Amino acid sequence: MTENTMTVTVAYGTTKHNITLTAQDGHEPLLKDLCEALTDATGVPAPSQKVIFKGKSLKEMEEPLSSFGIKQGCKLMMIGKRNSPEEEVELKKLKDIEKSMEQTAKKLEKVDGELTGLKNGFLAKELQAEALNKLDQRVKVASEQFMKILEEIDGMGLPESFSDCRMKKKGLVKTVQGFLAQCDKIEAGISDHLAKIQTKNLALAD
Repeated sequence: MTENTMTVTVAYGTTKHNITLTAQDGHEPLLKDLCEALTDATGVPAPSQKVIFKGKSLKEMEEPLSSFGIKQGCKLMMIGKRNSPEEEVELKKLKDIEKSMEQTAKKLEKVDGELTGLKNGFLAKELQAEALNKLDQRVKVASEQFMKILEEIDGMGLPESFSDCRMKKKGLVKTVQGFLAQCDKIEAGISDHLAKIQTKNLALAD
């Protein structure tokens, strides 16, 4: 057993799971690493888990296991409810939506980077207006995609009992709204820069 790994035994119901955790980038395993490993081993999502060590419920996800006194070979207990197969289907849908959102966010990031380049004068003045109009189109496309994603999320009717799904859905809605606000901000930046170029061109024409 190297210093970088730790194996603990976690009792869940009548089953005992030996969980081996490896230190990442030289950092010792955290409570959240244990919870993620328990999700893989038991199917119980991390938010539904209650990990107990020496009668105490552990809550600080970013804390290293050693801060709770957990060492190699320690025994812990976990209680929690698995998601129903129906909820897992909805969770998968939300994860697919999340991937689609991340791809659109990357496109938006690229537009933002190119706009910064234009503002810094990386393109001849006479070509800037055309380039800005193209960027504006790309932002509008991203904005439409985010709106569609939002509609798709809103259209998912989730029962009260699907707590894991409902939490994921809420988080996604908040993230997409943040990206839509970013789209508005970038569009405003494009309009602003276009106006400056046109003002300069008019001044030159005079």
